[in-house]
Amino acid sequence: LWSLEDAAQLVAARGRLMQSLPAGGAMLAVQAAEVDVLPLLEGVTDRVGLAAVNGPGQVVLSGDRAVLEGLEETLRGQGRKVRWLKVSHAFHSPLMDPILDEFREIARGLTYQDPKLPVVSNVTGELAESAQLKDPEYWVRHVREAVRFHDGLCALTGFGVSTLLELGPDSVLTAMAHDTLTDPAEQAGLVAAVRKDRPEANTFLTALAQLHVRGAEVDWKPLYTPTESRARVDLPTYAFQHQSYWLHAAALTGDVTSAGLAAADHPLLGAAVQVAGSDARLFAGLLSTDAHPWLADHVVAGRTLLPGTAFVELAVRAGDEVGCDLLEELILEAPLVLPEDGTGVQLQLWVEEPDDTGRRTFTLHSRPQNDVPDEPWIRHAAGVLATADPSSGPARPTGADADFAQWPPTGAVAVETEELYAGFADAGLGYGPAFQGVRAAWRRGDDVFAEVALPDDQRGDAAEYGLHPALLDASLHGIVLTAIGQDGDEAGARLPFSWTGVSLYATGALELRVRLTPAASGAVSLSIADTSGEPVATVDSLVLRALAAGELDAASDDDSLFRVDWSVVSAPAPASGAYAVLGTDAVGLRAALESAGATVTAYADVAELAAAVDGGAVVPESVFVSCVGEARDGDMAGSVRASLYDTLSTVGEWLAFEGGDGSRLVVVTSGAVGVGSGDV
Repeated sequence: LWSLEDAAQLVAARGRLMQSLPAGGAMLAVQAAEVDVLPLLEGVTDRVGLAAVNGPGQVVLSGDRAVLEGLEETLRGQGRKVRWLKVSHAFHSPLMDPILDEFREIARGLTYQDPKLPVVSNVTGELAESAQLKDPEYWVRHVREAVRFHDGLCALTGFGVSTLLELGPDSVLTAMAHDTLTDPAEQAGLVAAVRKDRPEANTFLTALAQLHVRGAEVDWKPLYTPTESRARVDLPTYAFQHQSYWLHAAALTGDVTSAGLAAADHPLLGAAVQVAGSDARLFAGLLSTDAHPWLADHVVAGRTLLPGTAFVELAVRAGDEVGCDLLEELILEAPLVLPEDGTGVQLQLWVEEPDDTGRRTFTLHSRPQNDVPDEPWIRHAAGVLATADPSSGPARPTGADADFAQWPPTGAVAVETEELYAGFADAGLGYGPAFQGVRAAWRRGDDVFAEVALPDDQRGDAAEYGLHPALLDASLHGIVLTAIGQDGDEAGARLPFSWTGVSLYATGALELRVRLTPAASGAVSLSIADTSGEPVATVDSLVLRALAAGELDAASDDDSLFRVDWSVVSAPAPASGAYAVLGTDAVGLRAALESAGATVTAYADVAELAAAVDGGAVVPESVFVSCVGEARDGDMAGSVRASLYDTLSTVGEWLAFEGGDGSRLVVVTSGAVGVGSGDV
């Protein structure tokens, strides 16, 4: 259409003129159809306009910020989602009018030629005619009017176009196009040449490969020009069978009955023991990546971890044994690292006797299988098993959920999942093939829907599990697509921490439909169904937490030659400044400090200290408060709560003390840590 020089002149002039406009405009993305927002613009079209139609239910408004703020309030009142865009000016709005005349003159000074390729216009959303593109007035409209991206996509697909390549600094348009092209087969034809934060050469070559396999003609010669010698080879005349023939050790449990034990009838557990003289149960097993190769596909920060969903599976199996159909609570306290060399980890799941309500607490411990005598057990999880009471909680689902019976759910918009597992890998979550179960995902409001499936090589064992941990784990991967998963406050891997209200209604599933609903508390609930929409499982609440730095190092430190020790250090002499002691001096702090030559004043609480400072007293350099719990009729838990409450109250008062900026509060405990033969 133009020479390179003329094109550069027009682009530079457009950018320069736009940036010359005064600041103050804004742009607002709205989850609504064009027909729904146009009536709201009546009477304000001289200050606000429609800037873009990005999808069937996605538009952008642009113009005066004050007017947009009023529209934002109206739209939120209608229950619509809105989001302010980070822009310098109100592009494609009436605020562009002051530059149009000068831009028109520049456009008129260019030399136009007939386009060599068909062009679908972003101004009309239709195939542009040559005369239209050669008219300078068209390019003036291009600055001022709405970008009809959605209409343009519809026009392209209407012409039979099935492969679309995005040329730009990122894959923004590729992701946006999923709102218009909702069929997974159509979405497979969306290709981005470059993606932000990805190696540019690798991403571009991948895009070329995608185009090639979709039938596009790619000139590969420039790519191989630097190669001195290369030769074409014929491909095999038939496709290779993608089947592994590696031999894996079976999960051997042996004949536990010969030792007077009962078989647990579960791949992750070898034996079940009913303890004599009580109704408690003990379950034992031996885990390893040799016996359970699929576990090697769950890698976090470079370490192979037992997935949180495996803890759920173990707890549910224990519940079946003791007649509890509800996993009321499961708290994962420490990660269970599996040795990379395939050696085993001994597992014990202890289920207590039922209390008066029939609820049973349980704990899960492990230790390495080695020759070290008295190897300590590590506690990884604790929880409560119960029997579901329909009268006091959600009733068991009966029949197919409407969202699952109609699939994809009505009103849900497809979400791109092509880069899902690459994103997990960037965050330190290395999911191998067994755990890459997400096939498609959709979003409707705050809810995310996902379709997940077990890979073919794992399906043979699915019937032996209540719900295969790899399949349940894949059901959680859609969390990253919710508002909780997109919260940028916490970097790195986030893992399941607290499960509440887990119920399993069907076993041996191979494919699932999942609905994930985030809550304001930061938790997420799950509803899981099979491919016919019938209920499989529900999770009332799941809370994730970030993996703490060094946590896996501590969890996998199995070198028994190391131990924790305390080194004696010389205490420095107290400074000459003033000191204070608050409340009851249970450990003799004042006497100890005064014997070392310090000046110490006692105050009943922070309020008395603050009053003294207001009256002219010197602000102490350090203020000491004792935290010593006292047993209350054998109620250890009550004693701990009382101590914590008292200490937190003091800390809260201290933080509110405006005159304490130059001082520090020191909390002194006693009997908390054993050192040699005594406590400190």
